[in-house]
Amino acid sequence: MKKVIFLTLTSIFMTLSIPQVLARTKIGDLQQNREITISGTIKSVVGNEFILDDGTGQVIVYTAPRWWQKFNFSAGERVTVVGEYDDDDFDAFKITREDGSVINIRSGPGRPPWSGGYRQRDSRGNSGR
Repeated sequence: MKKVIFLTLTSIFMTLSIPQVLARTKIGDLQQNREITISGTIKSVVGNEFILDDGTGQVIVYTAPRWWQKFNFSAGERVTVVGEYDDDDFDAFKITREDGSVINIRSGPGRPPWSGGYRQRDSRGNSGR
């Protein structure tokens, strides 16, 4: 009798928990990269990376390898960055400076144009040198 009650309760529990599993995020949605826009003040710069602070927190913003393209950002500069949050940093696609000038880094999610390595040629036919 205890076995029947246990099996019945187990069956009821599993039936009730199925809707919770179905309500979770779909795997297909997890694979889609979303563009996000963040704004703030640059706190420090190292190479082509900088720490951006919006008053609620800070994040490392990554632009591109310096051999691909060099950027000159300064601490205290206010910027708006469009990109994606990935692996504990923010990969920038486009950066807008306070004066309105726009730096286009890459077209969006996916493999960046420099992913082929140092010797990879860019869309202008230039090598990474």
